[in-house]
Amino acid sequence: MGKDLLPPGRDGGDAVEPVDLKKALEERYLAYALSTIMHRALPDVRDGLKPVHRRIVHTMRLLRLSPDQGFAKCARIVGDVMGKFHPHGDQSIYDALVRLAQPFAMRYPLVDGQGNFGNIDGDNAAAMRYTEARMTEVASELLTGITEDAVDFRLTYNEEDEEPTVLPGAFPNLLCNGSSGIAVGMATSIPPHNAAEICDAALAIVDDPEVDPERLLEFVKGPDFPTGGIIVEDQASIREAYATGRGGFRVRARWHKEDQGRGTWNAVVTEIPYGVQKSRLIEKIAELIIARRLPLLEDIRDESAEDIRIVLVPKSRTVEAELLMESVFKLTDLESRFPLNMNVLSRGRVPGVLSLKQVLREWLDHRRDVLLRRSRHRLAEIERRLEILSGYLIAYLNIDEVIRIIREEDEPKQVMMARFKLTDTQAEAILNMRLRALRKLEEFEIRTEFDKLSEEKSGIEALLASTERQWKTVRWEVAKVRQTFDPEKNPGLGARRTTFADAPEHDLEVVNEALIEREPITVVLSEKGWLRAMKGHLSDYSTLSFKEGDALKLAFHAQTTDKILLFTTGGKFYTLGADRLPGGRGHGEPVRIMVDMENDQAIVTAFAHDPERKLLVASHIGNGFIVAEKEIIANTRKGKQVMNVKAPDEAKFCIPVGGDHVAIVGQNRKLLVFLLSEIPEMARGKGVRLQRYKDGGVSDIKTFAMEGGLTWQDSADRTFVKTREELAEWMGNRAAAGRMVPKGFPRTGRF
Repeated sequence: MGKDLLPPGRDGGDAVEPVDLKKALEERYLAYALSTIMHRALPDVRDGLKPVHRRIVHTMRLLRLSPDQGFAKCARIVGDVMGKFHPHGDQSIYDALVRLAQPFAMRYPLVDGQGNFGNIDGDNAAAMRYTEARMTEVASELLTGITEDAVDFRLTYNEEDEEPTVLPGAFPNLLCNGSSGIAVGMATSIPPHNAAEICDAALAIVDDPEVDPERLLEFVKGPDFPTGGIIVEDQASIREAYATGRGGFRVRARWHKEDQGRGTWNAVVTEIPYGVQKSRLIEKIAELIIARRLPLLEDIRDESAEDIRIVLVPKSRTVEAELLMESVFKLTDLESRFPLNMNVLSRGRVPGVLSLKQVLREWLDHRRDVLLRRSRHRLAEIERRLEILSGYLIAYLNIDEVIRIIREEDEPKQVMMARFKLTDTQAEAILNMRLRALRKLEEFEIRTEFDKLSEEKSGIEALLASTERQWKTVRWEVAKVRQTFDPEKNPGLGARRTTFADAPEHDLEVVNEALIEREPITVVLSEKGWLRAMKGHLSDYSTLSFKEGDALKLAFHAQTTDKILLFTTGGKFYTLGADRLPGGRGHGEPVRIMVDMENDQAIVTAFAHDPERKLLVASHIGNGFIVAEKEIIANTRKGKQVMNVKAPDEAKFCIPVGGDHVAIVGQNRKLLVFLLSEIPEMARGKGVRLQRYKDGGVSDIKTFAMEGGLTWQDSADRTFVKTREELAEWMGNRAAAGRMVPKGFPRTGRF
């Protein structure tokens, strides 16, 4: 046995080594985290690729699968990637290869696929033994100059081959194709962009390295998704996102109204947001229709072939198309948010979040590095060739002597080197020359090539000596790429697919209402504060059942789209959505579960909200004021304080305002009638004194129109009407004491 393969300690000694668990875990977890960040999840800012994609493209180059050559089986490509460069599962490699070929996933695909490579419905690609692939022009751009020492190579995992650490990247791939990945403790999400716009921004940076980042947004308006769509993000947050490298973009589906004749119409969706699976989207909308969450929508159909065509059928022709779409956008993935988090490996080593300008800056610096390395590589090649050519010239001028040395000497190389002062390389080249190269014309051709190469050499030396020239060349290269993807010359690939628009300003109330199916209900509130909603408008409340010791406090008709307002003795208003109330089975639920009510308060009344109405609120001791109903809506569980009351006083009345006079009767059975206009309208407060009492408080209050007279009903349900003349002695000013009630007024002291 050459190596000792037996475990340590076999001589009976103890070979257990104590290790601090915390330290061991920290070291190992850090190693794992770094490996995930560096070699799996984050793209390199220079070529925009993660290692697996870089290895796929590199393997395809080695297999000579350039755009003008034939295709090769994907199984062959995946096998080579796995065997030589990427020691991971073949399925993960194939999935990465498939994505590079999908026109709905990549704005500029790097792989030209033949066969079934999946679709936007989320169906998988065919198995790798059936599909074939080769590189696209874009992938060739990324590889330009890789054989000319443009980038560093490193040993592969088994040290048998070499692989590039980064590609030369003549195409700004990171921003144009985007990237997303989840590492340990960090993630990246970069949307695709338009190549011509990115090149324009890069050229602006070359022209003026100090260019204001704001100015770059004149060129880069925002992402350009392969699936189109409309970005409805406002300009300020787009600016902020590109300046910091973090943000997001709201993307909506593109749709239009299609006339069906005779006043009917359908909404047709032709582009959906990026990254959304069409089949899943349609399933989700269908589920919402069945669950009656989209009451304006009747049906959804998928009529897509090559292009997307999703048909939304409205419930009726009177539905407003914009409102229908707003309600669908609110609940489904027809509007989605694509996050921007430009977390990339800067200089191939340091993970960090970069701004748009920094990303372009690093790409341009990389392009300059590639230019310098290629130039130096070419310079070395030229120098080698010039050395050989000058050796050839010497041989030509002394051809007979050279032939004699070769024929007669035992060591011709040494003799020639000594005789003509040649270098080893030159002597070797002369000895390797073919006999047919001894033609007459050869001398002239050698001189021509020598002059041409000398000229190229001085050009490269000038380039290497001048930074200005280097940037000029980089600019020329970027401009050449821009020409390839010019929207005018190549609209199929270059034209912008995603457009910009402002989201239509719809009142949120209206949209929320559109999401609720409108149905009649009866709201029932018990004495102990249990609330429920019965289906339909009930006319007979005697059949309602309650918990033992509880009884009906009030019931009223409403619609599921209404807001239900509750007024408590503490002067607070609470708002509940009628569609959210517990159903009529059982006894409902306590109101205190639904809103944050204080324990010492009770409910005065409840009613359906009408924004046009005004209310008169009054407290037990006779203070009150008028409040507009639209002012009292509470948006939280905490409610809205409207009437300020101090114990022992409490809020006691909340009645709709109508007519022009107020009648108020106290517990002392004194009645006062005065003009409604004497009560001020406020949004919040204690109110003003309505009637004066020695002790006790208000018994009842009502508003009425004087021309119709003041009415009340006695215990026998007879109706009494008092006209203006008959009410003359009770008429007075607000805050007066009033006079004893007229004959026939109910003993209960209520109208």
